[in-house]
Amino acid sequence: MRVIVSSLVVLALASMLGLAPPARAGDDAAAAQSVIRAQEEAFARDDAFAAFAFAAPAIMDMFRSADTFMSMVRRAYAPVYRHRSFEFGVTTHVSGGRISQQVHIIDADGVAWEALYTLEIEPDGTLRITACVLTKAIEA
Repeated sequence: MRVIVSSLVVLALASMLGLAPPARAGDDAAAAQSVIRAQEEAFARDDAFAAFAFAAPAIMDMFRSADTFMSMVRRAYAPVYRHRSFEFGVTTHVSGGRISQQVHIIDADGVAWEALYTLEIEPDGTLRITACVLTKAIEA
């Protein structure tokens, strides 16, 4: 199921990002980075409830509980869960209140990864994480 969802997310993002203009305001980038950083810090504390709270409703519906979500992150997103470095890259607007944020990660073993987070503004005005596509960085 994760492979299918990840593939669909990658295809959707690839088609949208080709036309995405740069973030129009530093506030959007700062807000997106703040949410991602807060979730990253929750992972570092093994605080499943706090980490899960930053997920968009569709992600919450998919995993149904903080513990199930955290188990998936530990298994499928180890570089996000535990890492040596976590640095923000480019922020772009995708469309309709969606923001994408690139993150450069060095995992616990020193391997480089790229993460592409997407976030959306919820009806209550909060910004939540809708996806994180993780790929091993290509060495030059």
